[in-house]
Amino acid sequence: MKGRKSSYDKLFIFIIVIILSINIILGIVAITVSSTIFKSSKLDELRKMGDLFIKCMSDSYTENNNTRSTTIKNLHKRFSNKYHLVIYIYDDNGNCVLSDADYENNPQKIVKNSEKISEKERERLEKDDYLALEAKSISANEPYMLYASCFFLQGQNDLIPNRMYAKIYANSSSVNSFSVKLMVFYTLFCLLSVFIQMFILSRRFKGLSNYENTFRRISEQFAKRDFSENIPVSVPYTTPEIAEYVNKVAADVAKSEETSKTFIANVSHELRTPITTIGGFVDGILDGTIPKGRQKEYLILVSKEIQRLRILISSMLNMSRFETGTLRPNFRDVNLTDIVIQTVLMFEKKIEDKHLEVEGLGSDRMSAEVDPDLIQQVIYNLVENAVKFINDGGVLSFRFERSVNGSCTIGIKNTGEGLKNDEIQQVFDRFYKTDSSRGKDTTGLGLGLAISRKIVHLHHGHIVVKSVYGEYTEFLIQLPEKQPKKKG
Repeated sequence: MKGRKSSYDKLFIFIIVIILSINIILGIVAITVSSTIFKSSKLDELRKMGDLFIKCMSDSYTENNNTRSTTIKNLHKRFSNKYHLVIYIYDDNGNCVLSDADYENNPQKIVKNSEKISEKERERLEKDDYLALEAKSISANEPYMLYASCFFLQGQNDLIPNRMYAKIYANSSSVNSFSVKLMVFYTLFCLLSVFIQMFILSRRFKGLSNYENTFRRISEQFAKRDFSENIPVSVPYTTPEIAEYVNKVAADVAKSEETSKTFIANVSHELRTPITTIGGFVDGILDGTIPKGRQKEYLILVSKEIQRLRILISSMLNMSRFETGTLRPNFRDVNLTDIVIQTVLMFEKKIEDKHLEVEGLGSDRMSAEVDPDLIQQVIYNLVENAVKFINDGGVLSFRFERSVNGSCTIGIKNTGEGLKNDEIQQVFDRFYKTDSSRGKDTTGLGLGLAISRKIVHLHHGHIVVKSVYGEYTEFLIQLPEKQPKKKG
């Protein structure tokens, strides 16, 4: 069990992969957007510095009409040093008229062919300014930010302004540095975030994984008919209903197993008792132990035991046929009162042994359309229960009633201990035997009343029980006088 990975282990790995993928994608987007915004701000800053230089140069040119005057060279030097710029000014023919070479012994040589700009570049600048990272015409390893613009200079005596071109470069190391720093920061943040998430998820998923392994282990025990444990239902972050359902099914199976064992034991005992009795009486007759004068008496007892055995076997067969839906009653008009009387006579000896008083069998005869064998089985089961649980010297009473709506009611009532409220609710359940009956009925199967209810329902009737604990129990069977006609 320890070597098997649970579904939560696989889910944990899947979620971690998803988290890493999301963090990587978000990181790429965040770094790209942030770097773009930062680069744009730096380019805007370069444009402002460039425009400011061009304005200052235009003002100086107005005073002295010379692009290479000392004032303009100082202005160029001041801007270049203060803002770390490389500034080139070109005339209308594309020749460089101002750069740091005019005042520096070792001018910066970062641009290829800085002494001149092509006609194509001039035409482009005349249409619009240029502002971007520039790498094509720069000899340095890293790109520079470039702001290029076309502008006009007009002195005091100039009738026509002079067209000029400016190319102003700024180092892009701050942009690159920002991107690198942002990448390092986000990587550290991402790693820390993923580590925290993995820690939290691993703890939670470990508990869920252990729960699943426990669920699997106990379920395998259930499959092996070991119901000694229940699946936990109070584990955090799990749905308790599933475990409750499985536990309930297991409890039902365990109960069914127990009742089945009891049923088999009771069936064995119940079958063995009449067979032993019959065998003893027959052997006694054959070997002469029972005198000829009493053989008829014992043959009558054998006949009753055979009848009891037939009803018992019929009950078990009928229960199976009920379950499969193959039982088909054979309806015909039958005298219900005669069936009750014949059944009571089968318990004559037990009635005499308990000194019981029997009432109601002298009522008018009542007939109905029923299956006589099945109805006799119902009456037998109810009379057997009544005689079994009646108090010594008690009263066993019967009543027969016909209603105006065409239904017949048979009532079988016995005095005695009676049933409790919770027992009344379960008395028709299959294999159910009341706690009190277990002491008095060691051979019953707990099938009689369950079969009786199924037979009565098969006759489109009803069976109910009424009882007052400590006083009496009465079963009422209501059957239609005529069975409803089948449609079609």
